[in-house]
Amino acid sequence: MSTVNKTPDGVSRRGVLKGGTGAFAGLLISAWLPPLVPRSAAADAVAAGRGAADAGGGFGAFVRVGHDGHVTVISPKIEMGQGVQTGIAMMVAEELEVGMDQVSIEEAPPSALYIDSLLQFQATGGSSSTRFTWEPLRKAGASARTVLIQAAAIRWNVAPSQCHAERGVVFGPAGQTADYGSLVDAAAALPLPTEVVLKRIEDFKLLGKPTPRLDTPDKVNGKARFTIDLQIPGMLVASSLTCPVYGGTLRSVDEGAARQVPGVRDVIKLANAVAVTASNFWACQQGLKALRIEWDLGEHATGDSLQLDKALLAASSGDGVVAKHEGDIVAALGNAKSQFEAVYEQPFLSHSPLEPMTCVAHVRSDACELWVGTQAPMFAQAGAAKISGLKAEQVIIHNQLIGGAFGRRLESDFIFQAVDIARQVDYPIKLIWSREEDMTHDRYRPHYVDRLNAALDDTLRPVGWDHRIAGASVIAQFIGKLPDNGIDADAVETSIEPIYALKHLQVRYVREEPKVIPVSWWRGVGPLRATYALESFIDELAHNASADPVAYRMDLLQAQPRAQAVLKLAAEKVGWDQPLPAGTGRGVSVANVFGSYIATVVELQMHGERGLRINRLVSVIDCGFVTNPTSVHSQIEGGTLFGLSAALFNEVLIEKGQVMQNNFHQYRQIRMSDAPPVEVHVINSLETPGGVGETGAVPIAAALVNALHAASHARVRRLPLSRSGYFTVQGAMA
Repeated sequence: MSTVNKTPDGVSRRGVLKGGTGAFAGLLISAWLPPLVPRSAAADAVAAGRGAADAGGGFGAFVRVGHDGHVTVISPKIEMGQGVQTGIAMMVAEELEVGMDQVSIEEAPPSALYIDSLLQFQATGGSSSTRFTWEPLRKAGASARTVLIQAAAIRWNVAPSQCHAERGVVFGPAGQTADYGSLVDAAAALPLPTEVVLKRIEDFKLLGKPTPRLDTPDKVNGKARFTIDLQIPGMLVASSLTCPVYGGTLRSVDEGAARQVPGVRDVIKLANAVAVTASNFWACQQGLKALRIEWDLGEHATGDSLQLDKALLAASSGDGVVAKHEGDIVAALGNAKSQFEAVYEQPFLSHSPLEPMTCVAHVRSDACELWVGTQAPMFAQAGAAKISGLKAEQVIIHNQLIGGAFGRRLESDFIFQAVDIARQVDYPIKLIWSREEDMTHDRYRPHYVDRLNAALDDTLRPVGWDHRIAGASVIAQFIGKLPDNGIDADAVETSIEPIYALKHLQVRYVREEPKVIPVSWWRGVGPLRATYALESFIDELAHNASADPVAYRMDLLQAQPRAQAVLKLAAEKVGWDQPLPAGTGRGVSVANVFGSYIATVVELQMHGERGLRINRLVSVIDCGFVTNPTSVHSQIEGGTLFGLSAALFNEVLIEKGQVMQNNFHQYRQIRMSDAPPVEVHVINSLETPGGVGETGAVPIAAALVNALHAASHARVRRLPLSRSGYFTVQGAMA
């Protein structure tokens, strides 16, 4: 495989490879191009901590045209239900002039070639997939098309400009035809052009058109195989019990009764867990129940939610570290006509994906082979190598379809446990965590406290505010340390660049670690955390000014025309100016996140003092050019309902150092009877594509609590609403 070269000033070079036999036979194109959009500060912090920025690499999105004319795209992004691989295939097919039925996707292996230059490491997350691949993959497809046409032109002794391609066939000026498969060997001998001309948007045949997802048919008919479905020759199933208190260890275990359970093969002791291998999952679970385990619960066995909440609330009054300072907020507050202060609290959250943590592992003397769905394959590979005692290149990862992740599979703890078990036996194992194990040993979204104090002018509009954010550092846990500046860039993201015009702004980060449980990324990451506080606060300021919440926002968004556009359309679609009956109210939230603009409006009806029913839910998004409207609609629908579940019901509580929520009866998800259809409206745009996968989840919580206030005059500042006694009333679908 050719190396990827980068000049110091970032000028891209492209190489073409001619494969001999096997998987790489045919024409193979690789490309590296710098990103079109800026990285987040959180991505830079992670890269610096992990050393990813110094890992070399580049962009290895390989496009392969086989001798049969079939096109294979080696995707740098994992498919976990967001439809990204369909979008990637569309980009290549559009420029290469082939149909979607002529394209298939393969997962990229762990490699620095596939480092996401937005995230700064090889990963799927941060709604970066389309933003990252938009230009490079199209150029890779266009490069392949260019050399294939040139090869045909040479064969026919005509100018390339006299030829064109369509559905994998090159057409010549005199009616000549040659399919791509017959041209790949000649094309592979040609140098790629230094520049390629991409199609104009108005000439697109695929991009921008509703397109069925490639993965849908097999998921519907049951052919799709996730990690939990895999069967490897000689494999046994494994399951584990990990110490119920984070940081605790295994003291002793009596395994006698477990070994008597039919189907049980081995009992494996780990530093903080016990695993059973057996012929099936049921036998594993019965074997685990038969174990007599004594744990050393460690120093966190007395921790509980009440202690954690008090500590975090107290920390939020501290000075912390200044993350952003513009103007003079101290003087602005001192000279303000009035001030307005509010404190918002958000709980720990579990990821709880439909597919629990699962990994197939086979550790041999010469290799460690893993079949697993991971969002960060290079990190998984490095950790597995360390545990198995092998070199990184001896760890082979077969990345699988993911049955839900939401950030959970950016972590590799379950993979490392599988490797630790597999290295102690002489057969492959499929580790499956039970739902209870999965939920009580998650890597949780931190709880946060946002303390805001606004300086208001004589019209009760903010001229600035002081914003203190207290919470754990996900970045520090992910990379092993807090950046030297003392700021968790994810925790302050969006808050340091609020969408509203402010002359004076100070944002401070106060780190307060829970220690009792580990924390990690959760769908929507920093922008979701920030938007709840900011959009709840701006709504309170509007009501404090006796102003219409939409008009109040529009006035503060003069420098944000795209934000104004989504807000205006959302208000129009929901009929914002139309009167509502008593006990019914509308709430709105608007945000600029992941390169997209989104506004969401919730209309809800009160039933008594605490019952509520959502009658309408409208979202308007400007995500730049829409590569696949089908995916955009589905992602906004899914993300919105995902965020709504959390805002209504979700909270992780701790008692005696242990997570109390162990299944969905205690960690409720939204039901069909709770939610109306999500009305999605997409603004046509020619801007560079923005992110969508996490965007829908961002504004919904603030829109919900703002609607609750409009309907009942009750202002809830701590999520979820169920904590304050609110419940959903069935019948919303009627």
